[in-house]
Amino acid sequence: MGRVTIGSGMRIGVAEAGGGAGTPILFLHGVGSTKRVWDSQIDFFGRSRRALAFDYPGYGESDPLPAATREDFAASVLAALSALGIERAHVCGLSLGGVIAIAMHDQAPERCASLVLADSFAVHPEGRAIYERSVAASRAASMRELAEARAGALLAPGARAALYREVIDTMASIEAGAYRLGAEAVWLADQRDRAARITVPTLVLCGEVDKVTPPELSRELAALVPAARLQLIPGAGHLANIEQPVAFNHAVDEFIAAAEHAVQQPR
Repeated sequence: MGRVTIGSGMRIGVAEAGGGAGTPILFLHGVGSTKRVWDSQIDFFGRSRRALAFDYPGYGESDPLPAATREDFAASVLAALSALGIERAHVCGLSLGGVIAIAMHDQAPERCASLVLADSFAVHPEGRAIYERSVAASRAASMRELAEARAGALLAPGARAALYREVIDTMASIEAGAYRLGAEAVWLADQRDRAARITVPTLVLCGEVDKVTPPELSRELAALVPAARLQLIPGAGHLANIEQPVAFNHAVDEFIAAAEHAVQQPR
């Protein structure tokens, strides 16, 4: 864990492992998470390549940015990559992270080797209502109380008690104002045009029993992105990467290996 300073002087929280000549992989967290949600992925992928996760402005170890938008989140992530000397990476985002990954591709497609859009969407049919409920809840209760009320919807039925505690503790650590900016960035997004312009290999993943961003939204997203592949993660809810890390890591690893192999083939 640490921080990297981008051009504006802002410090962005980063977790990192691994190295080598392989194309790095970047992980982007959801609205109720921080970079720590990617520990299992950083450990796994750090064995074969440079693996990183960032906190958005105002989250985790990153400095706050008043009135930050999804465009600011995407720009800060791109700037943090540059500060670490990374010009191109596979980008894997979950929920809000998927929204930010699409925005990153729109801002700098040449810097995205591939996209993994997990438990996310191009537009959410109930986005406005979810946003308004999220803002109201964050003003009426503490972030821990909000997390305790929300955890059941995020995880698949029968999830381990330790996983509930991890989700609640992580969400409770987020400052309420930053959470509201993240909620606006994700739930009010309509990136259907951007999704249709994606030019890199794309894998759309979704927990089979995700209640927050149901598989139907992933099917719609995959249909928008040219040549995207859809894969469901059995036994996972909205937080597929921590609920079923082995299956999640295998799906991502297999996908980026195929994407890199295709690039190496003569045309």
